[in-house]
This record gives sequence, C-alpha cells and structure tokens, in this order.
Amino acid sequence: MRTPGLLPFAVLSNTDDKINTLREVGVVIDSIGDRQMQNNLTASTAILAGLVLEQEVIQRLLRRDTMRESVIYQMIVEEGIEVGKQQGRQEGRQEGRQEGSQEKAREIALNLLAEGMGIEAVARITGLTVKLVQQLQQEI
Repeated sequence: MRTPGLLPFAVLSNTDDKINTLREVGVVIDSIGDRQMQNNLTASTAILAGLVLEQEVIQRLLRRDTMRESVIYQMIVEEGIEVGKQQGRQEGRQEGRQEGSQEKAREIALNLLAEGMGIEAVARITGLTVKLVQQLQQEI
C-alpha cells in the first residue's frame, strides 16, 4: 500500500477480503496528488481487479470519472470503438450483399415473367415467394 506502482496488484495478493483490499487501494489512490498517476493507477487497478472481482463491485469502489482520464482506459475505449466499426462494416457488407442478391432475384423474376414464364416456376428458379412473384407480375 506504500508503493503506488504496486497498488493495482494488491487485490490479487493473498488476502482474505479482496473487496476491502480494493476499497483500501481506492482510498490510497484518491490521496495521490498527481492526477495523471491517479488516473492510470485507477484504470490499472480496475483491469486487474476484474480478474478476481465482479464488475459491479469494481465500479462501486473505484471512481470511474478518474479512470476515463487514464491513457490506459482511453486506449481500451479506442480499441473497442475500432472493433465496433469493423463489426459494423462487416454487417453492412453482409446486408448489402443480401439486399443485392434479393434485388437481382427480383430483376430476374421480372424478366422471366415478361417472357411469359409461370409464377410457380419463377418462384422456384429465383427463390422468391409465390406471393412476391405475383406482386411483381402485377407491376408489369
């Protein structure tokens, strides 16, 4: 508890009461005058405490506003944003492909109907529902 650099590891130590240890670490961190050191220690402590304690306990005992200013916290948030963007792009591409193939099937169905092919055959060939093919036939 007297060495600031080791504070994040205190909750991982051989203690009987990890919650109380985290509470004590939070008090010590709050008493540190250097704001940047406070931010980084809080974020580091939260990350390591997550190995042995529930998220709710950590959030209750450590000040989140302090963590948000930490370069470590910001790095994790930026990584999460990047992962979210990548997932969004992937989902967008997938939806675009699905919409494109649906649009292509509609176009083929319209061409087949224009050539006089029956509704059931068009539905079977394009994979569209009979009801949708009937609606397309009415559009022609």
